[in-house]
Amino acid sequence: MKKLIFITAITIISISAAKAQEVRLGAKGGVNFSTFSGDDLGDVESRTGFHIGGLVEIPITEKFWVQPEILYSSQGAKYDDAGTEGGVDYSYKVTEKLDYIQVPIMAKFYVAEGFAIEAGPQVGFLASSTGEYEGTLGGITVSGDDDLDNVSSIDVSLAGGLSYRLPMGVFFGARYNYGLTNVNDGDNADDQKVHNNVIQLSAGYSF
Repeated sequence: MKKLIFITAITIISISAAKAQEVRLGAKGGVNFSTFSGDDLGDVESRTGFHIGGLVEIPITEKFWVQPEILYSSQGAKYDDAGTEGGVDYSYKVTEKLDYIQVPIMAKFYVAEGFAIEAGPQVGFLASSTGEYEGTLGGITVSGDDDLDNVSSIDVSLAGGLSYRLPMGVFFGARYNYGLTNVNDGDNADDQKVHNNVIQLSAGYSF
């Protein structure tokens, strides 16, 4: 993984040096609608979060560009958890908050003036993982939060979407990230696969 990141960085720097006068720098931010998919998850609801970070647009040809990004992305999902433990009934609404440093490398093809189709791989590095719960335990209302230690530190996904850039540099985008790796790193990881799925709506500026 370190070798891949190093090669990618060298490639980006080399292309940037060759076309420095055309490279665009920018920043973006927006809202996330994230959830989980996988095996035997039951009813899972989306969690609303955010993303923010920077990007570089590198021209390869007039219509084809490469866009590496570094984003802080707040993800996760909500679900109900109920059962009996030690003879005591419990019923919780659980929110899992998984925050990542995401590194997408998007290929962008401009099909019309300012309008681009984009797709590419994304590697996420887990920054924090917390589970919040509220509900009842033996008929008593309870709430709290715990650090989650059963979450994989690396998440690989595929991203695809659309973007539109105005001549002044302001741009808007919509993207879907489909998780490829199992983020469940617990003892039941082989039996229960969990994947991140995120819809991102963004706005930003590049120059």
